[in-house]
Formats: sequence, structure tokens, C-alpha cells
Amino acid sequence: MNFKILKEGMHDGIPIGLGYFAVSFAFGMMACSKGMGIVPAVVISASNLTSAGQFAGLDVIFTDAGFVQMALTQFIINLRYSLMSFSISQKLDDGGNILHRFIVAFGVTDEIFGISASRPGALSPYYNYGAMCVAIPGWVFGTLCGAISGNLLPHMLISALSVAIYGMFLAIIIPPARDSAPIRWVVIASMALAAAFKLIPVLSSISSGAMIIIVTVLVAGVAAWLMPVKEEEL
Repeated sequence: MNFKILKEGMHDGIPIGLGYFAVSFAFGMMACSKGMGIVPAVVISASNLTSAGQFAGLDVIFTDAGFVQMALTQFIINLRYSLMSFSISQKLDDGGNILHRFIVAFGVTDEIFGISASRPGALSPYYNYGAMCVAIPGWVFGTLCGAISGNLLPHMLISALSVAIYGMFLAIIIPPARDSAPIRWVVIASMALAAAFKLIPVLSSISSGAMIIIVTVLVAGVAAWLMPVKEEEL
């Protein structure tokens, strides 16, 4: 084990863990405020590590949707992690050790992928392990604290705090949308289409899980067709 590289990964993972604590706190609070127990909420965070997937999964769970709809929702929302894992696997200097690759793939998130992909040269799996050692506990512990708070805090305060998750999503989409016209149009189209599913009577009967699948596939497909990314920009 390379402890020097492990420590470097832990150092770079500290801000990720702190950010994850804040976001997963909102997830734990929202899950328990809707009736989920503390243990199931924590298990979900420990086994999934996907903010968008987990929040979407809550809607699917509490609308009593089926397993097929849940599987499709998670597959589409989290498909990007497969591409990230493929990319990271090309940088690993583990000599093709399949166990390292499976463990690193489990811990791939947007942020961990970002620090791993930007690291020059070959990538040691111990760098990812270091980042995971900080980021994953931050995500799980944040969920635990949020779940406990969801059972203790007054309902009015929980409703007010739950707005934090919308602030997080705005913080994610506004900066890139401001700098990129294609992303800006994708955001606008997604919001407009989601609003149509809520306001048009024929569409409002469709469950939120199915709506997420339809909006994601439709908007992403049209954007890829009309605004493809040039090969030199990849």
C-alpha cells in the first residue's frame, strides 16, 4: 500500500466530504420527513453514493412505483458513472487488478472523478481510496445527521430546510449554463418539459419517476442531435 498517495487522496477528498455532508444532510432529512426510517436512509446512502439518483429514488419509492421504473430511473440518471469508470480504468496503474477496478468504480462520483481525471500521469487506485475514505463517510454521516434531525425538528422547520436541496441544484446548473449555450438550452428545455408534465392534465397523471426518464431521454437525445460536441472538445 502506498501511504503517501493515500494521504494525497484523503487531502483532496476533504472538501468533497464537507460538501457531501451538506447535501446528504438534506437527503436524510427529506427521507425521514416522508416516513422512511433512519437505518434505511443511511443504508441507501452507504450503498448508492449518488445524490441525483437518491433524490429521484425517493420520489419513486413514495409514489409506490414498481421495481422496473426504479431500475430505469437509476440506470438513466447514473449511466454517466459507467462512462467515468471506463475513463478512470484507462489511467489506473494497478496492472489490471480486477479487484482494484471494482472498488474504484464503486466510489466514482462526479467530484471524485474530477480530481482523479485531472491528476497527471498514471493514477494509483490508492489515490481514489484516500478520497473515498473521506468523501463516503461525509456522505453517510450527513445522511445520518439529517435523518435524526428529520425526526426531531418541527415540521415547519423541516419544510424550510428542505429548500436547501433546490439551492444545491441551482448552484450546480447555473454556472455551466451561464458559460455554455448548449447547456443553457438543455436546462431551459428540461424545466419547460417538467413544468408541462405538472400542468397539462393528460401528462400530470404520469408518475414523477416516469417523468424523469422521459424528460432525460428526450432532452438529452434532442440536444445530442442538434448541438453535438465536437471531437476536439472532448
